[in-house]
Amino acid sequence: MNPLAKHHLLGGSLLVAGMSIGVGMLALPVVTAAGGFIPSFVIYLICWFIMVSFARLILEACLWMPKDANMISISRHLLGNQGAAFCWVLYLFLFYCLMTAHIAAGEQSLSQLAQGHLPRHVASLLYVALFVPVIYLGTGAASRINGLLMTGVVITYLIFFFLAIRHVEPTLLARENWSAIWPSLPVILTAFGFQNLVPTLYNYMDRDHKVIRKAIWIGTLIPLVLYIVWEFLILGIILPENLFAALKSGQSAIIPLQHALQSGTVSLVSDAFAFFATSASFVGISLAFLDFWADGLKWKKRGEKKNWLLVLVFGIPLLLVFFDPTIFITALRYAGGIGMILLFGLLPVLFVWSGRYIHQHSRKFEFVKGGKVSLLLLFLFILFILAIMIFTE
Repeated sequence: MNPLAKHHLLGGSLLVAGMSIGVGMLALPVVTAAGGFIPSFVIYLICWFIMVSFARLILEACLWMPKDANMISISRHLLGNQGAAFCWVLYLFLFYCLMTAHIAAGEQSLSQLAQGHLPRHVASLLYVALFVPVIYLGTGAASRINGLLMTGVVITYLIFFFLAIRHVEPTLLARENWSAIWPSLPVILTAFGFQNLVPTLYNYMDRDHKVIRKAIWIGTLIPLVLYIVWEFLILGIILPENLFAALKSGQSAIIPLQHALQSGTVSLVSDAFAFFATSASFVGISLAFLDFWADGLKWKKRGEKKNWLLVLVFGIPLLLVFFDPTIFITALRYAGGIGMILLFGLLPVLFVWSGRYIHQHSRKFEFVKGGKVSLLLLFLFILFILAIMIFTE
């Protein structure tokens, strides 16, 4: 592998990991507490594999497209104008949910780090102001900042692990309730959400699909391992009823964790981890959302138009957080159970079905093997998630 490919692989893997490791991670123990550790572990593996499969379908569709195509262009080419309109609606719904959840979580982490000295609205504004310049500078700058944030994630995570591991109670981990784990699926899906980054990486990496496939595997294995260990620690330390209370009040796992351990050092480390984890994901999502708006509006990302793109990306979710500071868990649930499963589940299945079997595009690279059977199985999973959203509402 040449030096440029190695650089792209490292940067792409960190972007994928950084986009996945975010507010979803902070919410996972809260929404899975009713099921217990073993059911959560199994569901993580299933969701990880399926979300990687969806990403590989998007990558296959990118091979059939011209340079700089994004989700709107792919939808229009493979599904027509109606498909493009459907993509627009889903994309806006999903990413405004995700942006809202990230800003809400970022506001919480900044407020905690400031020990309550920052008013919530000021913390929200400050959090957004920290990252607008990064997104303005583009993919290269975002990749470098993301690397620093991921370093912060790893360091604070390791410190937290060594501080918290001795507090784990095996009896808390032994609980199992398989019937209670299914409602958590929509939020778990958001924790493996990075698929919108695939077209951006495809262009950034000079359309080298081999490097991108490696970046997807490496970039998603990192959060998978971190999630499982995080789940082990949180469910092994915090009483279930305290996690249930956090779920009702729209809080992440950080606040009940700090109440359980009553340690100033743990509080500081967990607050720093929450900030780094949220921000790493926030950078990737904001970058991809900016690219989506530019592609959909056919605007060049420079000058006054780029400023308006930034307003579209950050302005609406910031207002939503102002109006409802407890929107964190709700935004994640709707993001995963409706927006993500339709936009990055249903549409990729339709892309590849249309490209392979209707448009008869080249099938030299089939990144999800199994032909129509695999696509139909993925479609059934999508219907299952939608059923969960309907019947557990």
